[in-house]
This record gives sequence, C-alpha cells and structure tokens, in this order.
Amino acid sequence: MLQLSFPQAMANADTVMASVDLPVAPDEVIAALVTREVERWWGSPETYRMIGWNADLRVGGSWSVLVETADGRRLPASGEFLEIEMPRRIVQTRRYDWDHPALGRKETTVAYLLEPITGGTRLTICHGGFAGFPDAAAEHAEGWARVLGRLQTYFDARPSG
Repeated sequence: MLQLSFPQAMANADTVMASVDLPVAPDEVIAALVTREVERWWGSPETYRMIGWNADLRVGGSWSVLVETADGRRLPASGEFLEIEMPRRIVQTRRYDWDHPALGRKETTVAYLLEPITGGTRLTICHGGFAGFPDAAAEHAEGWARVLGRLQTYFDARPSG
C-alpha cells in the first residue's frame, strides 16, 4: 500500500517544482491531467473549476480550457504539447489568454513527469518560464500544491479495483 505524502511545491526565480505520490498507475494520472477528466477534479466550487477542456494530444497539438471562477467569470487558458512520452512525460506550453494579475499573458512551460513507485505513481511538475515574475512563481507554487492535493483527494476517493 502506498504511504501517502502531502503535496510539496517550491519556486526559485524561474521554475516551480511540485510533487505528489498518487495511489494509481501512471496512465491514470496522465488521463486525469490531459483529458476531459481534468474537469472532474481541478478546482473547487469556492475558487474556480475547469470547463470546456479540449486537447489534441500529439506533439504540436493544442489544448484549451476555460477557468470558471466562483463569481462566474470565464478565463481562457491554452497551449501546445511540445513532448509526449506516454505514460512517463508530457511537456506543454501554458498561457492565460487574459491578463493574469501576476503573469499577464506570458507563456510558460509545464512538464509532467511520472515515475512508477510501489503502490502508484510519483508525479513531479516542473513549471518554468517565470524569470522576471517572482510573485507569479510564488503564486503558482502555492497553486500547484493545492492542485496536487485535489488530485490526491480525487484518486483517494475513487473505488479501487
């Protein structure tokens, strides 16, 4: 049985690193991150939720989603898949298609790295491109810790077997 750990995240001047151990196989983690399944767990009614997920899961393919805030605003985000090595690694660009208060519309790069471990998968996120935006890096480190906590809760709540 997997000994669960709390999600961890940290940021330096350019990159956010976050990690969590999840009690499922890497292919289930990938599906939760880059398919419509993302709409089931990413966010909460008190903050925001992801809706309208759309992805062309191939190198050079695009993805898009709407971030629907608790007060009803719809904020688009999108990007492109740069690398795909299923089920071990996905690298994609990410940008807010609105003026994010700490990052604006600056494009960043997110790498999802998946490592099989006893009883599940270690997911590590490397989110780079924050040079010159230290407040955005710190904010995204906090955000990734929350997101990974929700992902862990999502998988823990699913029936096993």
